[in-house]
Amino acid sequence: MLTLIKNANVYAPQHLGTKDILVGGEKILAIEDNIEPHSTFTKIIDAKGKVVTPGFIDQHVHIIGAGGKHGYASMTPEIMLGEFVACGSTTVVGLLGTDGTARSVKTLYAKTKALTDEGMSAYMFTSYFSIDPVTITSNIQDDMVFIDKVIGCKVAISDERSSYPTAQELLKHLREVRVGGQIAGKKGILHIHLGKMSSQIDILLEIVKKYEFPIENISPTHVGRTKSLFDQSLEFAKLGGMIDITTGGTKYTDPYKSVLYALEQGVSIDQLTFSSDGNAGLGKTDETGKVIGFKKAPVNLNYEQFRALVKDGGLPIDQAVKLITSNPAKNLALKQKGTIGVGFDADFCFLDDDLTLTDVIARGKVMMADKEIIVKGNFEH
Repeated sequence: MLTLIKNANVYAPQHLGTKDILVGGEKILAIEDNIEPHSTFTKIIDAKGKVVTPGFIDQHVHIIGAGGKHGYASMTPEIMLGEFVACGSTTVVGLLGTDGTARSVKTLYAKTKALTDEGMSAYMFTSYFSIDPVTITSNIQDDMVFIDKVIGCKVAISDERSSYPTAQELLKHLREVRVGGQIAGKKGILHIHLGKMSSQIDILLEIVKKYEFPIENISPTHVGRTKSLFDQSLEFAKLGGMIDITTGGTKYTDPYKSVLYALEQGVSIDQLTFSSDGNAGLGKTDETGKVIGFKKAPVNLNYEQFRALVKDGGLPIDQAVKLITSNPAKNLALKQKGTIGVGFDADFCFLDDDLTLTDVIARGKVMMADKEIIVKGNFEH
């Protein structure tokens, strides 16, 4: 199937100007100033007046649900394809949260495969908060080598729900994701949940400075939880690490303001990513702070914070969009994602002049057109 996108104002994320894009199957075949329509083209889409960016990447989302800290009834359900399409997320990474008992890493794998079958791109991190790993095979390295969708491992530090791991314990995990990644042709990252304890990321800086472990395999998230944690995380970024700012959940300020602050402190935009922590369980409280119900954490805040970064923060589109396209692709080593270029996957988001999302294409297939979701999950109809 050949699809021609005409008159697109392309941010690849670098601004290419007005271009025509030819898509064949799931790949980008050509990007030219003008491509003449042909009878062999199945679909022609006029993108005149639209900004076209790579499809958005969310590298931290609870696709099979999370929550549960207030009992079984506070556990969130699985997420559906249409929720991702609605906010332009064409690639996601699923993971477990605190719970590695009632929530299964095997179920996580099945959901990852299901979302892929339904038309988007999905990957996963093995294990969960604990330093004692929960895996599909017998260990983390084997998961990295033999499970196609596993691109890293999750663990938690500086949180009262964590296992209070030592540097040596984390180094063992890091060795498994790195070596497993080398064998399997993946990068391999240890995706690290950060809590609000005073230890912050001391242990990660020790691993990089004292033990000289490659910083590119270490992926801290929730860095914007507190101001002091964010300041310390900027040191990690200046050493060459990628830091992930959560757009949902606990944060000391609006995530887009954290980005602007990081840039003021001399951190490169290329070291920053957004992720949603979407579909986690959140409590609803009354005026006294008593929990009176539950809700799912939204999955659309990466897009909303990107939009705020441009409209309220004044950052150019080609810089702001990196946080949800090329930067997470680089962090995850998804070599065919995050860029509009020949040979890359045909994932696109179309935005109007107010940066409102209007159209989404995932793996060459139109998923949303004129703000209407065309493709939904099997159980959304």
